[in-house]
Amino acid sequence: MAEEVFMDIPIVEKMAKDFLTFGDVLDAVAKALEALSIVLKATAWISLGATAAAAAYVDRIKPNVAKASAKMKELSGDIGSAIRAYRDGDISGSRRFC
Repeated sequence: MAEEVFMDIPIVEKMAKDFLTFGDVLDAVAKALEALSIVLKATAWISLGATAAAAAYVDRIKPNVAKASAKMKELSGDIGSAIRAYRDGDISGSRRFC
């Protein structure tokens, strides 16, 4: 017996947009972390190296934020592909039974 598959397309489209938006937000956070790292490194000589440690910490976080951003955008694309496959499969499958 075949299982019925149902997708509430508007809700899933919103989910894809939300993932894309979150990816864009994470991109902005990564850029802000980069700017913060540059500022901290530039002022390290004033603080006798205290800000250099903070810059090193920021430099360790930034790649993870960038990876998370890329993953969110990838998920958005995957969800969009699933929506298209669901629509195309539904349309092409319905033609067979007319």
